Order: sequence, then structure tokens, then C-alpha cells
Amino acid sequence: MGTGVILVKRKNPPVAWALPGGFVDYGESLEQAAVREACEETGLSIRLGRQFHTYSEPDRDPRQHTVSTVFLATAEGTPVAGDDAGEVAVFHEGSLPPLAFDHARILGDYFAAQRAVA
Repeated sequence: MGTGVILVKRKNPPVAWALPGGFVDYGESLEQAAVREACEETGLSIRLGRQFHTYSEPDRDPRQHTVSTVFLATAEGTPVAGDDAGEVAVFHEGSLPPLAFDHARILGDYFAAQRAVA
């Protein structure tokens, strides 16, 4: 599949492109939730790398105050939208669609970090 960032187009409001993710189930670690949610939404086999950053601004999600911990990961397989994702696609820094929540900031931080180590 090559390199890029996997994004899902949400079926539920706010309907927009977003990083795969969701809520942690009771008794589940952040790492387990990240793998489960990404797999449910993309159909890909997910292998977590390192934790990237945690985002906690109170207004980052218009529905409620949420905290997101972002992991870097690799994936294998053919992406297929599932769960509450209507579409799934691979994007690159110069081709990002309009994004939900604060995901433009998250990806901006990610691409800046990638440039810093290059």
C-alpha cells in the first residue's frame, strides 16, 4: 500500500475525515483500544509503534471534553471502511481533506516532527 496517513470519513456527526479512533472500553488499555478501533474502522492489521502525543484541550471535540492519545503505527492489508467509518483512504501531507475535531493540528504536529528528524 505504501506510506501515508490512513483517514476515515465519519458516518456520524461531525461528518468529516478523521484519524481512526474511538473510546476506550472498560478494562482495556489505551494500546488495546487504539489497535481495536483502528482495525474496526479500517479493516487493517495494526501494529503500534510509539506513543506520539496526548491532546486534551477542552474544546477539541464539540460533543464533549475528550482526551486523545495518539500512537504511531504501521498497518497491513487493504483498507475497508467499517464500524462508524463511511470511507477509508490513504492521504499525504499535501493532499489532506478537511478534517474533524483538532485532527489538522495533530497531523500538523506529526508532519513537523517527521521533517525535524529528516
